Amino acid sequence: MSSKTKRGLGRGLGALIPTEPDLSGAERPHDVFFSDTSTSTIPTVTEVSEDGELVPVPGARFAHIDPASVVPNPRQPRTVFDEDELAELVGSIKEIGVLQPIVVRPNPAGEGYELIMGERRLRATREAGLTEIPAIIRDTDDTDLLRDALVENLHRSQLNPLEEAAAYQQLLEDFGITHEELATRISRSRPQISNTLRLLRLPAPVQRRVAAGVLSAGHARALLGLDSPEAMEHLANRIVAEGLSVRATEEAVALGVDAPKPRRGASRAGGRTEALDDLGGRLGDRFDTRVKIKLGRTKGSITIDFATVDDLNRIVQLIDPADPGIHGQAS
Repeated sequence: MSSKTKRGLGRGLGALIPTEPDLSGAERPHDVFFSDTSTSTIPTVTEVSEDGELVPVPGARFAHIDPASVVPNPRQPRTVFDEDELAELVGSIKEIGVLQPIVVRPNPAGEGYELIMGERRLRATREAGLTEIPAIIRDTDDTDLLRDALVENLHRSQLNPLEEAAAYQQLLEDFGITHEELATRISRSRPQISNTLRLLRLPAPVQRRVAAGVLSAGHARALLGLDSPEAMEHLANRIVAEGLSVRATEEAVALGVDAPKPRRGASRAGGRTEALDDLGGRLGDRFDTRVKIKLGRTKGSITIDFATVDDLNRIVQLIDPADPGIHGQAS
């Protein structure tokens, strides 16, 4: 297993924390967070701008850090972790990365960091062999301040549905906030929060498509009505390949969907075959978008959909990491 870092799909609470400025001068992609891991605090800003921009959280910043640099919290009351649940988390992290950042503080006893919240995520990340983990670095001992600021920023943030679900889950687990409290603070209904949290139950390939915007939150919630991950993935492939609406997806779920047994079919000119559809589905999973394959009498074509220039650059990087893609154009 390569130790190369696999960044998570969603930023979760990390999207609500400002990063420290990058002093290297290199341009960074807007959807990936990079940060200097020095221990200097960020400026405290208490005003909210007229355009609704997020205010920095006092005494906290977001960064990707080396999990080996984090020492356990000596006050961690939990010492026994379910091995099956931990193994499941390790598998999820290997597949899609770490969705929810841990919370740490500069180690008062020396170099590195001391863990405050997220020991399961830290252990699973180490076991998965990753060299970086997203972290909220807290420079203040006021946990309530951090929690309240995160909840307030969540109300003004622009997260995709999976990022929003990850943020909800971490607030509930790490800060002990209830569904009702969260709903009241961000002016959303409790059922809306519960429905968003259910998205974390989707299989990893389907989560990737939701995070990439290929599947809407409505499609994702409809898929949760199916009994098995295989059936969810199969119907998700149909949604992408056939452009099914949310209503059509709900009707398909109501009728029941069984994941078909794989069969090999001969490709014939000018026609759709199960083999071509299956290949298109695999490529779609690889690129997190819709891929159509057509076979004519003398030639064929592959069509790869993309939403924005940034999305196109992402796909180009997957095809050829050495290709710079398109830069300097609005997305």
